[in-house]
Amino acid sequence: MRETLSHQVAVPRPLSPDPAGQAIRRANRIRRRRTTGGLALAAVATVLVSTVMAQLGDDSGGQGTPIVVIGDPNPSARPIPSAAPAPAPSPGTSLDLLVDGTLISANGGRLELSGVGPAEAAHLLPGGGGWLVVGAPTAAGRSLWVAQRDGLVQVLLAGAGAIVVAPDGRQVAWRDGTGLLVAGVVGTQLIGPVRTSLPADAEPVRFVGDSVLVRLDPDRAGHALWRPGAGQLTVGVDRTTLSVYGALPDGRLVGQVAAGDTGGTCLAVLDPKRDLKRVSTGCGPQLSEGGVGGISADGRWLLVNGRVGKAARALLVDLQRFGPDMTAVPAGPPATGAIAWTTDSDATYVDGAGQLVRVDVGRVRAGNQAQAVPAPDVQPGNRPVVVTGS
Repeated sequence: MRETLSHQVAVPRPLSPDPAGQAIRRANRIRRRRTTGGLALAAVATVLVSTVMAQLGDDSGGQGTPIVVIGDPNPSARPIPSAAPAPAPSPGTSLDLLVDGTLISANGGRLELSGVGPAEAAHLLPGGGGWLVVGAPTAAGRSLWVAQRDGLVQVLLAGAGAIVVAPDGRQVAWRDGTGLLVAGVVGTQLIGPVRTSLPADAEPVRFVGDSVLVRLDPDRAGHALWRPGAGQLTVGVDRTTLSVYGALPDGRLVGQVAAGDTGGTCLAVLDPKRDLKRVSTGCGPQLSEGGVGGISADGRWLLVNGRVGKAARALLVDLQRFGPDMTAVPAGPPATGAIAWTTDSDATYVDGAGQLVRVDVGRVRAGNQAQAVPAPDVQPGNRPVVVTGS
């Protein structure tokens, strides 16, 4: 027995587990994993922020840059919108109007847009979810607002040069310092801005598909097309086009060109796929310079400013009879601003006195010129803006 016990004492036994040591080691491993993960997340965040800042720096254009607002910075501070119904609209109100910060719908409803100042254009957003409003030029430049159906307003651009909205309301182009930018409109955001440089006096005038038509000099003839996906703006061979009124269903453009040495002007069909090469010319109507005009959606009618004798009038031109001996019929007083074709045979615009003019093609062709009627809620010094888009 004594020998057996002595042998058991001589054999070393394993140490019992140390709970405190195991907890410390486990904590150290967890701390190391968290530290490594935190450093990785910090590195990713640094790369993302650097990339965004670099993109904004490339698109900003340096001094006098417009402010691009992504989302509403403080929607809770917005005033409660009002959308109270109103009496029936005045005669001739066949579409939405913007009058001194109030949207007046064709059925007479009114929506106050708090914060929207004087405007020069208004365009319906896709799906009818709201409007894009281009501010009138000021010493600080132009602004672009997006107005929602509930009356909330957000600023998308401030301090910009000329601003144009695509016909479908999905893109916006604007001049910023020495550059031209184009961006997509998604909800209440401008996304994917692309930039190119512009000549000193050039400015965007309209969209042609996904391209932007640029007038090279306001005092001279000549336009160019910028295709954002193709790189920098390339000035083409067009040095004769004075203005462009719109597009035909096949994509070709209708513009005004100088009529040789006669001092007059003619209409021309231009091909945007061939550097605005002139396809055909039609002369006859006495056209006014300034670029005010609009084409019906079916491409049949052009409503454009011109003259009948010595009297300035809006003229209705049948583009199906395009040729060397075109004729035009007087349609009403001269137009200012956008011409909104509500159907293929009805158009509405604002005249120089701030009144609404609705042109019915059938009546005009029968010899009955359109008459100007007062717009609803217009006060002295204010001018209504017709809402374009569909």
